[in-house]
Amino acid sequence: MAIAHSDMEEALKTLECRTNFKVKKITEYMLPSLKEPFYLCTDNHNPQLIIRPAFEVFANELSGLDGVSAKYSYYHNADMTRFPTRVNTGRTEVHYGLAFEFEHTKAVKTFIETLIKIAKGG
Repeated sequence: MAIAHSDMEEALKTLECRTNFKVKKITEYMLPSLKEPFYLCTDNHNPQLIIRPAFEVFANELSGLDGVSAKYSYYHNADMTRFPTRVNTGRTEVHYGLAFEFEHTKAVKTFIETLIKIAKGG
C-alpha cells in the first residue's frame, strides 16, 4: 500500500525540505541546505517524488531502499521547470525526470537522506 499524499507532505516538512511553488498537481521542493530541486506529483492515486534524470545512475540504489519503488519510464510534466526537456509523445519538448513511489514515511526519510548524500557527492 502506498503512502498517502498528506503523509508524504508531512514527511517532507519534517525533513526540512523547502517548498518553492505549487502548480496544479506538481509541488517543487528543494533538498534541505542544498539547491537541488525535486517535485512531488499527485496526478494519480499514489504520490510520487520526481528527481532529475542526472541521478539515473543511482536509480537502482534508490529503488533498492526498503519501501521505495521506481517507475522505469520517465515522468513528463511541463511544470517541472528546473529539469531538462526532451520530446516525449508530442512535437515539443517537455520537462522530465525519474519517478519513485513509497510505501511508508520511513521510506521517504531514507530516500531523501540517501539523495542528499548523493547530491553532496558522498
